[in-house]
Amino acid sequence: MAITSLDPGPGAAALQAWGGQMAAFGSNETVVDKVLPDMLHLIDAHWHQFPPMNPLWHGLLGFVIGVLGFISVTGNGMVVYIFTTTKSLKTPSNILVVNLAFSDFLMMFMMAPPMVINCYNETWVFGPLACQLYACAGSLYGCVSIWTMTMIAFDRYNVIVKGIAAKPMTINGALLRVFFIWAFSLAWTVAPLFGWGRYVPEGNMTACGTDYFDQSISNMTYILLYSIACYYAPLFLIIYSYFFIVQAVAAHEKAMREQAKKMNVASLRSSDQANTSAECKLAKVALMTISLWFMAWTPYLVINYAGIFKTMTISPIVTIWGSVFAKANAVYNPIVYGISHPKYRAALYARFPALSCQTAPEDTGSVASAATATEEKPSA
Repeated sequence: MAITSLDPGPGAAALQAWGGQMAAFGSNETVVDKVLPDMLHLIDAHWHQFPPMNPLWHGLLGFVIGVLGFISVTGNGMVVYIFTTTKSLKTPSNILVVNLAFSDFLMMFMMAPPMVINCYNETWVFGPLACQLYACAGSLYGCVSIWTMTMIAFDRYNVIVKGIAAKPMTINGALLRVFFIWAFSLAWTVAPLFGWGRYVPEGNMTACGTDYFDQSISNMTYILLYSIACYYAPLFLIIYSYFFIVQAVAAHEKAMREQAKKMNVASLRSSDQANTSAECKLAKVALMTISLWFMAWTPYLVINYAGIFKTMTISPIVTIWGSVFAKANAVYNPIVYGISHPKYRAALYARFPALSCQTAPEDTGSVASAATATEEKPSA
């Protein structure tokens, strides 16, 4: 007599469900299968060779982006609030810091929620137009942040390297720079909406960005020139500025030590560490700024170049790292440019005493590099 029903138990049922979920990785299903029909014309044939991503990756990506979004919106929002409501912080230099925080705030406020929703659905669910606008917004805020960091480096270079001979930046000068940054960035990032370049879903199908598989002259020239305008040029200018800033501070500290020797200061040896503290702090800030900048935007550059030059096979999982590293930039920018500012910290602790774990002594060794606090020490 045939047995028509068996109860394998809950353990076997779980294994069966798990096996059904994983069956796609050994079948003809691809990462494109869940893409909505109105999005298929934007999907490059390259992605049809890859099986669906493990749902665990979508879950992790959505969780990470959600956490980064919360931290960034809170941190940058606080930077904008403190800098715009504290009288002592309303300086021309700090307008650039506010612009950086505002750009990073908008990036995560507008881009993190859609990506979390898409990760939950394991594909882009908002349609082709939203995909174009999402990619354009990401490029815009990224380019604005990059060039704002460059202008901050220029401001520090002007005050520290040129010293008293430098022409101080005015409120109007700072606002003009902010206007230039947004206009320049907007001109580059709306170009794909008008036919020069193209915005398409990325390999993970939960975000959108530049099309790095289109081998047309129009698309390739856009990616190459855009990388020059918003990666190589600002990176070179930031390195140039901080190189001479560190050099100027090192020369200043050396002159101070030589002057101390001429004055026969008995405690010169014991004060060596104090004399070099400014130089060391500045070198660390410069190294951190350049390293974090490089770490944030290089993955996207590598992915785009690998696509147009076909130097490596880009899998859907690889495209995740571009999104994570670029968006993480919006998290640590307020730390580097806001919390490292002594006056900002003082105002923050005054408004929110609970954030101050202990009463910190006045930082008499503060250097001019501390987040555009350069006006506090123009002689450097």
